[in-house]
Amino acid sequence: MRNRWLILTVLFLARTAMGFQFQSVAALSPFLVTELGIDYTQLGLLISSYLLPGIVIAYPGGLLGRRFGDKHVAILGLTLMVVGGVLTSTGPHYTPLLVGRLVGGVGGVLSNVLLTKMATDWFVGREIGTALALLVSSWPLGFGVALILLPWLAAAFSVATAFAATAGAAVLVLALVGAIYHAPKAATSTLPSDGGFGFGLSVQELGLVSLAGAVWMLFNVGYIVIISFTPSLLIARGISIAAASFGTSLASWTVIATIALGGVLLDRIGHATALMITSFALMGFSIMLLPTSPSFALIAFIGAISGLPAGAMMALPAEVLRPQSRGPGMGIFFTWYYVGMALLTPVAGFVRDLTSDPGAPLIFAGFLEIAAIAALALFRVFEHRYDRRF
Repeated sequence: MRNRWLILTVLFLARTAMGFQFQSVAALSPFLVTELGIDYTQLGLLISSYLLPGIVIAYPGGLLGRRFGDKHVAILGLTLMVVGGVLTSTGPHYTPLLVGRLVGGVGGVLSNVLLTKMATDWFVGREIGTALALLVSSWPLGFGVALILLPWLAAAFSVATAFAATAGAAVLVLALVGAIYHAPKAATSTLPSDGGFGFGLSVQELGLVSLAGAVWMLFNVGYIVIISFTPSLLIARGISIAAASFGTSLASWTVIATIALGGVLLDRIGHATALMITSFALMGFSIMLLPTSPSFALIAFIGAISGLPAGAMMALPAEVLRPQSRGPGMGIFFTWYYVGMALLTPVAGFVRDLTSDPGAPLIFAGFLEIAAIAALALFRVFEHRYDRRF
């Protein structure tokens, strides 16, 4: 167990590389729109295509890890990320870029499921809250690095060079995971006793964990739309590409600190529902204000608020799942996340094309945060009914 913080560091870097690769299209969006001649609906499809495989991969990903070993499946995922990064760097053509995003996305989904499970194995029963909070913060860190580094690489060298950097990052973490990670002795990798691949959930659990997944999905799609479409808004307001990328990255840097703070508030004070509703409301109205009053300070504030409810949302499935149902239940939880990310992000691009307004996607993102409040309310209502019956 003395090596667990080194293990966490390796897993943290691997998940950072995922965020770095996912955010590459949004970070390079001004270059892609110009060089490829694509509209914003196509851009939104490129962004969301990285997460599209999660619709069918998230649930079985954990089962694959159990059957073949977590490390082996994680390495497979990281290898696919390398392949996807190479494909996106082959030239300024839409089709190979889309294929590369899909291939890298399959790897990213497999890695995401397994890296979280691997970290849990090492920290279960001891500082697991701190460990998982740090792991979650790696995703926005990857966003922030992408928003600063990739536009510079594209301007100084080429867009292909910038995409190649995402493959390079994946190679680095692939080597680290392969060389350093090993499972703790307490971890097991056996199939369920029935050897099956069914949902393993009651109807009530399936419905409640789906509502919890809807809350997590709506919140995250809103946040991704901010990160993805704020650069275009700022550029339309006369800000340079470099400054717009830096300003947008503030929403990633501030969220890193407040993710851990939200977990501390939840543990010390409680009132998870109040924390989530307040955060969603502040986020929604602040995002809607951004098109009319764009400022770096407001972007940083939105990012800071975004981190606070993360721990509370991640705890929702545990409230309604039996211990034996948590594995498949979390698979369903993340499946909803991937469905929303894949299908709703292109809607933001469609709204941008339909209105020709660079602020329209952000208005859409604000409404998604308000919708998360409605989904949370439904979750609490049905959770109460479930508790009364059982």
